[in-house]
Amino acid sequence: MTVGTRVEHARRALQASDAVCFDVDSTVICKEGIDELAAFLGVGEQVAALTASAMGGSVPFHEALAARLAVMRPSRSQLEAMLAAHPPSEMLTPGIAELIQALTARKKRVFLVSGGFRQMIEPVAAALDISKANIYANILCFDEQGAFSGHDPAEPTSRAGGKAKVVADLKAANGFSTVVMVGDGATDMEARDVPGGADAFIGFGGVQVREKVQAGACWFVTDFKEIIDALHEGQSA
Repeated sequence: MTVGTRVEHARRALQASDAVCFDVDSTVICKEGIDELAAFLGVGEQVAALTASAMGGSVPFHEALAARLAVMRPSRSQLEAMLAAHPPSEMLTPGIAELIQALTARKKRVFLVSGGFRQMIEPVAAALDISKANIYANILCFDEQGAFSGHDPAEPTSRAGGKAKVVADLKAANGFSTVVMVGDGATDMEARDVPGGADAFIGFGGVQVREKVQAGACWFVTDFKEIIDALHEGQSA
């Protein structure tokens, strides 16, 4: 059964799109990166609860981010050890590599817009042949000794509404006529609901089904093959 509030609109927007922006955690990868880091640090349960609140839309993102980092406080060496032990590039969601290839073959720009951390997303981008310049994410900061010192508050994705701002700014700066946002969370859906933002939002439930997103998405899919098929249909039409 096809699910969504404007499914045909979303499919047409995808086919006509200049660019597609993807959330990363529980979308491009089948894990929540910050939860994986928290588990590595031994504070997994506390942080997972805060992540669920943020993604479900019940807590403003910047508040949840600050609360999670206050619990975690990862050092640079701890982050590097986690990335070595659990490479994010090995957590790719089934079908995402094929979808990215299908989009780039059609000359559509692909961006990663995430509330996660650049240090954890760059290996994912490299595995998918996405430029580092097309990543918009938070940055973990460390002092000269490598101790945790916070995160960069200048990054738009560090606060509520940040993904929507990134998408709107990308659209305006590049002159894109049609941009689609794909993601699993309420913060992803926000990108559609601002002036000049995404022209359609495709909710992804292949890893986590979030009730608010399933109910509000233009088109809600649980398998990237559905999106790939829509691209093929658009090409043959």
